[in-house]
Order: sequence, then structure tokens, then C-alpha cells
Amino acid sequence: MPDQTSTQPAVVAAATAGAQARGVRKEFVGTVISDKMEKTVVVRVDRRVPHPKYGKVVTRSSKFYAHDEEDKAKLGDRVRIIETRPLSKLKCWRVVEILPMSHKGLAQMTQETEV
Repeated sequence: MPDQTSTQPAVVAAATAGAQARGVRKEFVGTVISDKMEKTVVVRVDRRVPHPKYGKVVTRSSKFYAHDEEDKAKLGDRVRIIETRPLSKLKCWRVVEILPMSHKGLAQMTQETEV
């Protein structure tokens, strides 16, 4: 019968090697634009890039469907999402944390609701 103490460090070493072999996961910060689905939120991630011809800085946005296990993220929240295995046809991101909203973000949300 093999000794249990000698196999445990090998298991731990294999687990850390697997985590390193997985690679770096992409991570974005965005705003929740829809929370109408169960355990899923739609997150808009904005990025500012120069226009290829004119050089003016323009805002580009992308939508990501992210898994929110506890269903805590609400409309307008800033969230951090991380890449994960495919969970459905469109959903391959996971909500890591809900970030505190700045005063500027609060003012913007109140203006949008008033209009």
C-alpha cells in the first residue's frame, strides 16, 4: 500500500502546473446593460481607440454575456468579468466582482432615468 503523504505533494504540484498551463485569462471592466435573464447579465465594455484614417479618438463598445451565479449584478452596475469555459452558445464570461460606482457614474445614471 503506497504511503498517502508521499502522493499529496505530487497532486498539489500537478494542480499548480495545470493552472500555469491554462494561461492568462482575459479580464474586462464594463457596465451592466441588461439583467433580465436568470444568472446572466449583458455587459458593455467601452474602449477608446484612434480612428485608423483621421486619428481622432473614438469610443468603441462590445457586448459580452456573463454568468452571474448569485444574480447580484443589477442594471447600471460596474462589474469585472473574466474569461471562462463556454457555458452556453453566447456565454463564456463570468462576473468576478461588482465594483463600487463613482460619483460621475451615479450622476450619469440619474440623468438617463430622468430622460
